[in-house]
Amino acid sequence: MRASRSFSSARGLAGALLVASLALAGCSAAGGDSNAGGKSMADGPARQTGAAGGGASDARAGKRQVPRITASAIVRTASLTVQVKDVPKALDEARTSAEDAGGFVGDETTTRDARGQERTRVVLRVPTAKYDEVMASLQGAGKLLERDAKAEDVTDQVVDVESRIKSQRASVARVRELMDRAEKLSDVVALEGELSTRESDLEALLAQQSSLKDRTSLATITLSLSATPPAHRAAKDDGPGFLDALSGGWGAFLATLRWITVVVGAVLPFAALAAVLAFVWLRLVRPRLRERRAGATPPRSED
Repeated sequence: MRASRSFSSARGLAGALLVASLALAGCSAAGGDSNAGGKSMADGPARQTGAAGGGASDARAGKRQVPRITASAIVRTASLTVQVKDVPKALDEARTSAEDAGGFVGDETTTRDARGQERTRVVLRVPTAKYDEVMASLQGAGKLLERDAKAEDVTDQVVDVESRIKSQRASVARVRELMDRAEKLSDVVALEGELSTRESDLEALLAQQSSLKDRTSLATITLSLSATPPAHRAAKDDGPGFLDALSGGWGAFLATLRWITVVVGAVLPFAALAAVLAFVWLRLVRPRLRERRAGATPPRSED
């Protein structure tokens, strides 16, 4: 008999908790609607909850659903491609400009192409109030090749997220209040599951709010720096002068001497052999041939 009575009372309490959960779900859904209708829809479930107990506090929580935001929330992003004479020097100046404005340097990548020209890509995060000042400083570092700036108004998202956070916090507080008044272990277990779900939803909303705050308070500037090609620097000269001609002539002279030396080095072994053969012929072979011819010729008779 006692077991059946406990089971009946548990079923009754479970039914009451189901009704309360439906009422709380209605309050939470009302907080996630548009700002215009969020207040009036939240008041109804608040009065229903008040019929079960604590209605005055829920009604006050429903009236605070819509936050007051006076300034617009703008997300600013920009990308710049600048050609400079000295990439490391321009990168140091960009870092200093961002840090002096109260920002910081994010990702940074440096590469070199086949000609040895250095290229650097760096992400700067600067306060929105200093955005225009930093942009002007970066653009003046060299020759601006490309500029892309965007501004996104996320005021509605900020208002919606803050409203949903307040509603979710009130919902979590109501579930905790029910847990404090629960007497059965089964009721506590059921309420703990509901509390865990609602706290998880609240954490997700808080993370979204933090992301919006970071994006609206700090502008993102992606800066690409490339070195001026040597051909562009040479094109600025008026033309070759006397010193250039003298330098070119001296270089041609040295090149000619170098080729002459190469030719002489290639012919020298054959010239030495030819000289040895000529010496042997003139000093040894040729005199002997003359002597032989002179000995073989008979003397002429005199009449």
